[in-house]
Amino acid sequence: MRLKGSCHCGAVRFSVESETPYPYQACYCSICRKTAGGGGYAINIMGKTETLKVKGRTRIYHATRGGPDRHFCPKCGSALWLWDRHWAQWLYPFASAIDTKLPAPKERQHIMLGSKARWVAIPKGRNERRFREFSKESIIDWHRRRGLLR
Repeated sequence: MRLKGSCHCGAVRFSVESETPYPYQACYCSICRKTAGGGGYAINIMGKTETLKVKGRTRIYHATRGGPDRHFCPKCGSALWLWDRHWAQWLYPFASAIDTKLPAPKERQHIMLGSKARWVAIPKGRNERRFREFSKESIIDWHRRRGLLR
């Protein structure tokens, strides 16, 4: 599935191919929470790095030494995607930056709850899974196990 995305001001537009387009995983780590500007969390999906096409220039923020490159628009500050050298074949667009209609997940995972802000309420329900840190299941394995690879 080709995903198209952009920043708020339109200075950066990008596209990437994704087999894993379901925005099911909300990250509450302090980095995502403070840099992505969501409801106290960010949602990443996954794309193939080799298929990334970008119009415009991004800047990179390194929140931790050796951590992922967090690409953002230098004009409006919109968080766009992450790229980590440890998994160089993938990049992780923020679902909030994607303009393509994404499929609705039937369940959600809430990860990194150990650093969640106190004011953030986690939805309750059968289809809400919670993790103090990361889930052991990768994004691609989550999609594969549910027969959702595209």
